[in-house]
Amino acid sequence: MMAQFLEIKEGYQDALLFYRMGDFYELFFDDAIAAAEALDIALTKRGKHLGEDIPMCGVPFHAAEGYLLTLIRKGFRVAVCEQMENPAEAKKRGSKSVVRRDVVRLVTPGTLTEESLLDARRHNFLAAYNVVRDEAALAWVDISTGAFRVMPCPPVRLGPELARLAPREVVLSEADYQNCAGIVTESGASPTELGRAAFDSSGAEKRLLDLYKIGSLDAFGIFSRAELGAMGAIVEYLDITQKGKLPLLRPPVKELAQGTMQIDAATRRNLELTHSLSGGREGSLLSVIDRTVTAGGGRLLERRISSPSRSLSEINARLDAVRFLAEQRQICENTREFLRNVPDIDRALSRLGLERGGPRDLGSIRNGLAAANDLADSLSQSDLPAKLAEASANLRGHGDLIELLDQALVAEPPLLSRDGGFIAPGYDEELDEARQLRDEGRGVIAAMQAQYAEHTGIGSLKVKHNNVLGYFIETTATHAEKMLNPPLSETYIHRQTTANAVRFTTVALSDMETKILNAGNRALEIEKRLYSSLTTAILDQVGAVSDTARALSEIDVATGFADLARSDNWSAPTVDDSRVFHVEGGRHPVVEAALRKTGEAFVANNCDLADGAKSADVWLLTGPNMAGKSTFLRQNALIALLAQTGSFVPAKAAHIGLVSQLFSRVGASDDLARGRSTFMVEMVETAAILNQADDRALVILDEIGRGTATYDGLSIAWATLEHLHDVNKSRALFATHYHEMTQLSDKLDGVENATIAVKEWEGEVIFLHEVRKGAADRSYGVQVAKLAGLPDSVVARANVVLEALEKGEREGSGQKAVIDDLPLFSAISEPVQTAPAGPSDLHLALNDIHPDNLKPIEALNLLYELKELSEK
Repeated sequence: MMAQFLEIKEGYQDALLFYRMGDFYELFFDDAIAAAEALDIALTKRGKHLGEDIPMCGVPFHAAEGYLLTLIRKGFRVAVCEQMENPAEAKKRGSKSVVRRDVVRLVTPGTLTEESLLDARRHNFLAAYNVVRDEAALAWVDISTGAFRVMPCPPVRLGPELARLAPREVVLSEADYQNCAGIVTESGASPTELGRAAFDSSGAEKRLLDLYKIGSLDAFGIFSRAELGAMGAIVEYLDITQKGKLPLLRPPVKELAQGTMQIDAATRRNLELTHSLSGGREGSLLSVIDRTVTAGGGRLLERRISSPSRSLSEINARLDAVRFLAEQRQICENTREFLRNVPDIDRALSRLGLERGGPRDLGSIRNGLAAANDLADSLSQSDLPAKLAEASANLRGHGDLIELLDQALVAEPPLLSRDGGFIAPGYDEELDEARQLRDEGRGVIAAMQAQYAEHTGIGSLKVKHNNVLGYFIETTATHAEKMLNPPLSETYIHRQTTANAVRFTTVALSDMETKILNAGNRALEIEKRLYSSLTTAILDQVGAVSDTARALSEIDVATGFADLARSDNWSAPTVDDSRVFHVEGGRHPVVEAALRKTGEAFVANNCDLADGAKSADVWLLTGPNMAGKSTFLRQNALIALLAQTGSFVPAKAAHIGLVSQLFSRVGASDDLARGRSTFMVEMVETAAILNQADDRALVILDEIGRGTATYDGLSIAWATLEHLHDVNKSRALFATHYHEMTQLSDKLDGVENATIAVKEWEGEVIFLHEVRKGAADRSYGVQVAKLAGLPDSVVARANVVLEALEKGEREGSGQKAVIDDLPLFSAISEPVQTAPAGPSDLHLALNDIHPDNLKPIEALNLLYELKELSEK
């Protein structure tokens, strides 16, 4: 057995080998040590008769999926090795023969299909990247849904595209692995190296032709050598991991970079599109706007948010669908009720195609197609816009398949075919007979006994059973002569004579005995055969079923957007080919949702860019910390993104000229793993924007230059704004604390000042969160520090320093002279030996606490309270 294990393991050195032994998967040697630690299970040692103790551990076969998920999430690959025969078959080759085993599947992050291993509302992409001389391409597939796409992708775009798709695994050639593995890892995917031959375009084309059983790929489009190589590598890798059982892949669709809004990884992270900065879904844009009720709709919505369209016709078709459903509330609500009954058709189809499905997947297909048919009937009574009409047309055409599955399956099929019981009574006569024998064997024998008693005229005749004869007919010895002579002897075959009885059998009884004893297995075998035929019937119509699944997802996203628009008071944007960016009463959807939970209202604001002579291309935004500058910047970026997704937007009105690229440099974080400071990260992200943004881009920049010395930072921010205005010519929102930059509005025609309004009352600052034209005269940083909970002593000292610096600036004194004149902090913090007179809380505190025992900060707080008392 160990020789067999080692031989199989030799071919899977980079994976843990799950070696099937009866009801367990066993792991040995280093695999066992690694798995025991990762899974937190017991590690044992066996095999002293072999001369050494072999480390080993195991997991139950029936619970293997949970362990697989843990291992995959921790970066392992798992080779699943199954028994290919039963022990009886092995013994035919010799008493010491080992049961034949082989790897039936290589489980990797990008090749999961099991429902329990996947997030129902997210795609699980496997990608392949291929560079061929001066061209490169990225292909990706979700084998759990069949989606298959490819696009040209120069190396500079690899990081942003991986950020958009968020694949779990990326296949790279030996030649590209060294250059690209780091980018893949940074995106959160697992890089996998594959031989260069897998990326050869000629071999790739042949693999694709064989996969789709066609003579030419021309019907799918024209593909470059790099694109063919990337797609072929995916097919080759799937063939390796799935052991020849290729999934049901839809024909590949070629995407173009110009077809979607370009968003880099930093912008996606800063805007928290699908994940919040903490890493989870909660708090992201997607979590707030997701009103879909199907798994397929949830996946489509995430794709839309990750890849907003740049096609005006597509955007406006989506908006027309949402507008219709928002206005026709009853239709929208009825449609959502139908959709709630729709299971995950795509993933059920995929599991059936890979022979990993079960009766429940057959039930999912049946229920999903039935719900689609009912929905089509409901929508047929309405005059639908083009997008919904197209989707509705794809809901029909499955009447025969629905009827077949409805007749064949019980209402609630079990998960596994080996459990049986999923074929409905009355569907198959042979199965019904087997079940009757299995469940009612005694009744059948009793009926035969009555039949034989009537036939022979012997009322005392019995049908009995023992382990030697099986079922037999028994009469007393007094009836022996009658039974042993014609005509009864022609039917009843003598088996045994005892002192008091004579025993017989019949051909019918022998046949019935065989049927009864084998009825359970026979019933299960019949059900498995019927399961196979039903699966084939579904897969014969896989294209049409997939079209229906996509149509249901399309309708789900549209109804979800309509429901969101009605409940949250969102409006339909105007999207055209201009450069206008006009938002009236815009709001941040995530912040507004958070405030709503506390009963607070969000303060809406306008934004007006590039609207002819009325507005500038760049708004220079000043104002205090905590007043809402970053929120204002982000909300306008999200409004543009939502509009091009095909959604209504959180605003009273919006006119969005197509945005080609969306860039965001908001927030501060370091990258210690790569040796980058906060300021370095800021500069790298800013450089990417200035090097790539075009005149159709929307750029939001916050606090450029704040991570370095004041004059260095000011000069960088100043030059960055000038470059955006003069060279990139982008629409931009630029927030800064460098008030000196407000002078640029006088120098650059396309720059306009805006500020966040605040009010002061009795020394306190009140944030109004209103954006107004004009410039701020101060940042209120010290007040915000006080709100944050800095000790009063520090806040007071900061005010002293601030007043001195501002006075020096007004009087023209040099900064050094001002600092030299400032008294040191310690000058006002001499030890207090006695408490002031009077019955104050301070007096009591000083009596209770000896000055020698005070912590420095406590002493300083007391000193400042003393100072205030003496002034009063």
